[in-house]
Amino acid sequence: MTLAQRAQRAQRVRRVRRALPAGLREDLVAALPGWVVARLLVAVSWAVAVVSSEELRGGARTVQLAQGLFAWDGAFYRDIAERGYGDAAGEALRFFPLFPLLGRGLGTLLGGNEALALVLVANGAALVAATLVHRLTRFETDDRVVAARAAWLTSLFPAAFVMVWGYAEPLLVALGAATFLGLRRGRWWSAAALGLAAGLVRPIGAVLALPALIEAMRSRGSSPLLPRVAAVAGPLGGLGAFLVWAEVAMGDGLAPLRLQTEFRGDVVDPLSRLARGVGDLVGDERLGDGLHVPFAVAFIVLAVVVARRLPASYGAFTVAVVVVAVSADNLNSLERYGLNAFPLVMALAMVGRRPWLDRSMLVCSGAGLVALGTLAWVGAYVP
Repeated sequence: MTLAQRAQRAQRVRRVRRALPAGLREDLVAALPGWVVARLLVAVSWAVAVVSSEELRGGARTVQLAQGLFAWDGAFYRDIAERGYGDAAGEALRFFPLFPLLGRGLGTLLGGNEALALVLVANGAALVAATLVHRLTRFETDDRVVAARAAWLTSLFPAAFVMVWGYAEPLLVALGAATFLGLRRGRWWSAAALGLAAGLVRPIGAVLALPALIEAMRSRGSSPLLPRVAAVAGPLGGLGAFLVWAEVAMGDGLAPLRLQTEFRGDVVDPLSRLARGVGDLVGDERLGDGLHVPFAVAFIVLAVVVARRLPASYGAFTVAVVVVAVSADNLNSLERYGLNAFPLVMALAMVGRRPWLDRSMLVCSGAGLVALGTLAWVGAYVP
């Protein structure tokens, strides 16, 4: 891209930033169809899982099917929302508190039905996430088609079936996208508050401090120091607040992080881990660790696209999340961790400019969502 082309693109971006509607109506209209389709596809995956489970198990259903929208980690969030950390299993401390707290608060308004409240929070946050990714993509690219595609892909990402379940991912993605909007528009205090909330949803939320630092440094001389420092400290403050609470209430402030490590295994060299995973593609682990290798490679390629085509803050955040995801000895849940790096979806939307490629991506993503959701419900895949 020549300097003249860069200047023209910068002018277009400035125009669209001034022209963006004050409300979110346009973004919501773009996000809603994909959100609805994703829920229909999850219903399809449920039906396929029921038929498959009953055929393979002689009429019996798996534990995950019995748990429904609270399969796997969802059961921990439900238990925490209903009874708190004290009555939940010790492993529950690896699940951060904001999502179950919101479920408990809304559950009070629903007559004590925290389970329903968690599903409502998750699905509402999923719609907000797709809406904000649309706005953020439009903000950065000045391209309505790419922004609409990004909104669809946010809902149809293969691991996005957990954005229908009782999982914290939709809340984290929504807060992450909102934090980026605040950072990119110089709304430091908003970014600080949103980053703080993200750090209370999942430990990876603390990584938002990295793009905050980059944006704060970029704005030196044009913005006051204190709000910029607050934006950087917010995500770390959310993480730190939960660790302090764990120390005071449970006597072990590092338990939330230690339990994460015990679940995912030791930190390893990502290249050697991927090389080992390639061998799993043809072995007994082809539906285990082998299944994650193609996704890991795709994430790495898309992270390069993010680094090349979006501002540095996006690249730093995305690379950090992907490196953390592929540096674990246990690659379970890799696809869900990639979902947290929402700029990957923006990058995927930017490379699918041709109509046939656009349609192919949406179809493949939707098929992947059904496949992973089905495998998770029959107990063959850990989301």
